Amino acid sequence: MKFLRGIGVLFLFLGISSLAFAIQGVDEVGGTGPFPFNASVFENLDYGLYWFGYDYENQKAKAGEDNPYFNPNQPTVVFVHGWQKDTTKRYYREAFKFSADGAPDIYYAEDWIRDGWNVGIFYWNQMADEFEVKHAEAKIWSTAGPKRMRWRTPDNKYHDGPQKPASLLFYEAYRDAMMNYEGNEIRIVGHSLGNQMAIAMTKLVSMAIDNNEIPDHLLPTRVALLDAFYSNYSKKYLDGRWTGEVARQYVFELKKKGVIFESYRTSAASGALLIGDENKDLHKMCAFTEIKPWYYNPIQFGFKHVAAIWHYFWSYSFEPPSIKYSSDTGASASASNERIEELMNSSKKLVHNLGVWTKTPEDDRFVYKSR
Repeated sequence: MKFLRGIGVLFLFLGISSLAFAIQGVDEVGGTGPFPFNASVFENLDYGLYWFGYDYENQKAKAGEDNPYFNPNQPTVVFVHGWQKDTTKRYYREAFKFSADGAPDIYYAEDWIRDGWNVGIFYWNQMADEFEVKHAEAKIWSTAGPKRMRWRTPDNKYHDGPQKPASLLFYEAYRDAMMNYEGNEIRIVGHSLGNQMAIAMTKLVSMAIDNNEIPDHLLPTRVALLDAFYSNYSKKYLDGRWTGEVARQYVFELKKKGVIFESYRTSAASGALLIGDENKDLHKMCAFTEIKPWYYNPIQFGFKHVAAIWHYFWSYSFEPPSIKYSSDTGASASASNERIEELMNSSKKLVHNLGVWTKTPEDDRFVYKSR
């Protein structure tokens, strides 16, 4: 019995440790320093939507101001990150560069930008910099979570934050940046906890449209969920509901409004022992793809978790993957909205079949499996 209890404790420890490593990811630039930002955005509270250009150039979106990296008539993709444990003291933000995570040294936004896409990132990194993932998660939904809306500076001090949840801050930044938008597609991409941000923000957009506060065409066309994470158990700040439960309800409602959902899993982060809610029913509501990054060894949890980001953005550079025993094509960033919608409404999921040992999405092939 002592042996069995020991094994249980060991697995619990491994689950917690792997989750902490996987969710926070790995330093994408391989060191400290503010690349590609000024130190001031870490030493003072800075959150919001940044538009990117070539060679990591970027500029924060501000209401009523032109931005050299944003064209209101072009398709738009906005990425939102997840948990950012201990990143502030390293002056670190995600910026489409993941070479230190074992990914090829590529600027993963470049082909999108070349094809005329507006490419943005919503940052809430200082608020997401918490020791426990559930404390960062709470800030997405409510100002009444365990740590309220506090934010961190590089000296490891916390400060009182804004009196709005992070998803509302995301919505307001999106609304202000897109007020003159006339393009034909808006795509929101969320990684890890960021998928909760993506869903909650899209729901706020839908509600604002229903209230005639913003125009209909600002409703995102497509939402991509990358290696999603939800914590277990009910939350007081959600009236006893699980975060995954609320997300499923929102996705159900948003699909009725025409929003297309795709989901990609690259690691076991979502089901870490006793911590993560795998939320299988959510994936069944999306065009769901299981990617197998077998080019990483079994304990490289962080690399596998972060691979969801760069694999998705890099997949835009190639034709959609093939499917074994079928003339159909699979899901990827380059797949058409119509194809993703078809997969979303099917009874099948896609499982990685070839190309599992190579990092490039170019040679990927998938196989249909029942959900």
